[in-house]
Amino acid sequence: MPHTPETPEVSVLLVDDQDLVRSGLRRILRRKDGFVIVAECSDGDEVPAAVAEHRPDVVVMDLRMRRVDGIEATRRLGGAPPVLALTTFNEDELLSEALRAGAAGFVLKDSSAEELIRAVRAVAKGDSYLDPAVTARVLTTYRKAAPGPRGTAIGELTTRELDVLTLIGRGHSNAEIADQLCISGVTVKSHIGRIFGKLDLRDRAAAIVYAYDNGIVVPR
Repeated sequence: MPHTPETPEVSVLLVDDQDLVRSGLRRILRRKDGFVIVAECSDGDEVPAAVAEHRPDVVVMDLRMRRVDGIEATRRLGGAPPVLALTTFNEDELLSEALRAGAAGFVLKDSSAEELIRAVRAVAKGDSYLDPAVTARVLTTYRKAAPGPRGTAIGELTTRELDVLTLIGRGHSNAEIADQLCISGVTVKSHIGRIFGKLDLRDRAAAIVYAYDNGIVVPR
């Protein structure tokens, strides 16, 4: 989608130990499409200093690196700025660890340019993005390692809050939820805040896991 005044630029920090991968990401996340690459790192131990200096909106981070891997680097950031994890198709355990470390989402390295752009924009807006190609498998791995709370707190949700949680679980953005439920974006944010409080969830990724765990959303 071309960059317009209505879609502000997203500043991005690229983290990957392969020059070729970073070069490919640079070609996809172009200024004319609304992205600015503010810095690049070749290992996870470089990330905190780069974030402090450049204040990116999003960190796009590989999970496998030599000195400090993407999981530990994500954990050190503590959720700010949001991290979009890059991975290959068969790394379910790494992805589940990345979610536990606080990653806002993940996308496969061989995804289309359009999907990567969509994922970065979603994470920049405060949404989660879980690549549909591996979501069900990754959440299964996540649940084995970190079983979520079951059942009891769901009864505290209103019907509308349950609707919102269902749509979060299906990967919808706030704007899409507002459109589907015919409510304002402010109201969506208010519902999400109450859902997180009632269910003791820290972020959208945890909400998605909770929705799958409790049968609110069924894997396709």
